[in-house]
Amino acid sequence: MSTTVTEQRLELTKPTASRITLGQRRTLGNGFVHLLLWVGVVLMFIPLAWTISTSLKPISDVYLFPPKWLPDPIRWENYREAVTTVPFLRYTWNTSVITGLSILGKVISVTLVAFAFSRLQWWGRDVLFLVMLATLMLPPQVTLIPQFILFKELKWVDTYLPLIVPDFFGGPFLTFLVRQFFLTLPRDLDDAARIDGCSSFGVYWRIIMPLAKPAVVMVIIFAFNGNWNEFLLPLIYIFSQDKFTLALGLRMFQGESSTSMHLLMAASLLTMLPVLILFFLTQRYFIQGIVFTGVKS
Repeated sequence: MSTTVTEQRLELTKPTASRITLGQRRTLGNGFVHLLLWVGVVLMFIPLAWTISTSLKPISDVYLFPPKWLPDPIRWENYREAVTTVPFLRYTWNTSVITGLSILGKVISVTLVAFAFSRLQWWGRDVLFLVMLATLMLPPQVTLIPQFILFKELKWVDTYLPLIVPDFFGGPFLTFLVRQFFLTLPRDLDDAARIDGCSSFGVYWRIIMPLAKPAVVMVIIFAFNGNWNEFLLPLIYIFSQDKFTLALGLRMFQGESSTSMHLLMAASLLTMLPVLILFFLTQRYFIQGIVFTGVKS
């Protein structure tokens, strides 16, 4: 009898099996995370959906409340009016010239400086690298007035030079990212090239740059996005209307009247299109470059 009671007590004290297995918990956790991500995606796409919807509406439907999400009728001619109301093609050309030259300067300067900080040994290298990183803490608004005075004395105001020339002197953020990528490349490649008679520039041009495609694409995307969408600097340095960029041209829709909201949204989508196309065409290299920058310090 006592043995039976003891066995029953042992049965009661045994831990009961969990009703939810480890695999089910993991599935539920992944499902919850994906649900949150989908909610975030929907919230982020609401402004874009509203922009697309507004760009295809007649002006009478723009300010309806509650908003009318599906345009009826669809006005594709809004895009034609948007590019003819202001000299949109001229502004696109101006922005393309500035962006193209800025990308060229940024790629050359950033990769050269990153190569010097990562592959060459010289006195004071690490100290100067820390000084360069310290400039990231300096807000650009602090140097805005001194730069304007400098460019005014150089008679560069109302030209594209203040928007292009600074990009030929690199930048701390992109230099840091490219340096981190260069550190992931084996140094044996440099030694083998120097044994074969390569100079430092030869190592940079013949060895490092062909392997640095992800980092270069990353620089191109950052530089393109920054210059294509830049508003403050063109507003300060450009006075002539025929030299306006796309960002300043979009501001003209708001300056004329409040009845051009549908045209503003159409022009904004056209302005956004090159950035989206560039990112989707190069996103594989962009993500690879971002990931590799944190592999080695």
